[in-house]
Amino acid sequence: MGPAKTSDTPSWRGIDHVQLAIPPGGEQIARDFYGGVLGFTEVPKPPVMAARGGVWFEAGDTRLHVGAEPGFTAARKAHPALLIAGLRAFIETSGVEARWSDEIPDSIRCHIDDPFGNRIELIEAPPAVSPAEPHVEGGTGR
Repeated sequence: MGPAKTSDTPSWRGIDHVQLAIPPGGEQIARDFYGGVLGFTEVPKPPVMAARGGVWFEAGDTRLHVGAEPGFTAARKAHPALLIAGLRAFIETSGVEARWSDEIPDSIRCHIDDPFGNRIELIEAPPAVSPAEPHVEGGTGR
């Protein structure tokens, strides 16, 4: 099970953002896909970082950075897995080609590719829990 937790053990809280690579000059195509198709909002990069290219996006608590990388190669295995409410409806209305997977029981998920060939997993988000609902110990959220 691993070592016992001590006061020196880091207390991880989540992932701040994920980054995908794009070829240099691909920023507008990224804006069209991540903003126009997936519905993310572009957020400004700090000026010193903006000079390097790339684009930052967010939707709610989900942050996605795309960075321009010379010698770009699409990520075909490594990928972010993004939670979305209404996954099936989104795929039907967006026109995005999805590869559905039933390999994980009790989950609704698929893989899509961005215009650069990067693999992205989309997972149906569990229903939101109302703050008025009591917390049940031992739940997995899935």
